Amino acid sequence: MQTSVSTSQVPFRVLTKDTLVKGKPAQLKCVEIGGQQYTVTGGLIKTAGLDDEWFEDVNDPEHVIRTLKESRIGADVFTFWQRAPASEPKYSYQMEWESLAVLPISTFDNWFNKQIKGTTRNMVRKSQKAGIQTRDCTYDDDFVRGMTEVFNETPVRQGRAFWHYGKDFKTVKEQFARYLYREDLIGAYHGNEFVGFVMLGNAGNFGLLGQFLSKLTHRDKAINNALIAHTVGVCEKRKLPFLIYGYWGASSLGDFKHNSGFTEMKLPRYYIPLTAKGKLALKSQIHKGWKAALPDPVKNFLKTARKWALEKRAGK
Repeated sequence: MQTSVSTSQVPFRVLTKDTLVKGKPAQLKCVEIGGQQYTVTGGLIKTAGLDDEWFEDVNDPEHVIRTLKESRIGADVFTFWQRAPASEPKYSYQMEWESLAVLPISTFDNWFNKQIKGTTRNMVRKSQKAGIQTRDCTYDDDFVRGMTEVFNETPVRQGRAFWHYGKDFKTVKEQFARYLYREDLIGAYHGNEFVGFVMLGNAGNFGLLGQFLSKLTHRDKAINNALIAHTVGVCEKRKLPFLIYGYWGASSLGDFKHNSGFTEMKLPRYYIPLTAKGKLALKSQIHKGWKAALPDPVKNFLKTARKWALEKRAGK
């Protein structure tokens, strides 16, 4: 990582960070302010955001805004949110609601008996009858080999080109070892075969489902239901009051989240212009890019067309 220290009166460091973008190695420009890193992404409209926003809160938004302007790092807009469960807006900046899929957790028994319906309970039982076993794991070569097999099973998942398809053992082992200090690993097995896994991040206020995948060739065995059940147990053990599974939305994955007891939680996300171009982008509602500005019917059509094209290319 290369660094340059500013001579400005406002202390900051401009950095080049090695990371993954859509599953591929990339270098991103970022600035370190008060021990926190803010990464700049985007094309025409460049956006700065807290690099680890799922796991950290912005310490002092006003100071960060002043410093980002002073750093001249090239960002047009600064965005940050309030992490779960802080749903009441604290600031007067321009705001939009972010919808997350959140599962409140007290005990495993409460989840199993009261938060999910009988059909989902039956799916958990079905996984057991089908011979699926789940257990806590360590990041050893066997676990990484299992991950690699799951990654390389299909080039298309959820109607999208799967980012990690085609990666070899060495690449997977290196790329997914970065955050092990804050993750619990869960593996699913059918006999001796590794058929699915979870990498569960501990964000203090909640658990975060990062990688959560299973083999499609065993989809009849309700592997994902078994993995969610085990994850709830780990959250109870870690005293994590919530489990977050990405964003809330209408889809087959959204149905799975709902059936597993997840509900929608809306959190405030703030947008602050740093440049004249940023002000214009916010006023024109294009600060999230052209795709986000499209009407929902157009988005749905494009998603369907993309899924059809990808699956046709993959020979399905």
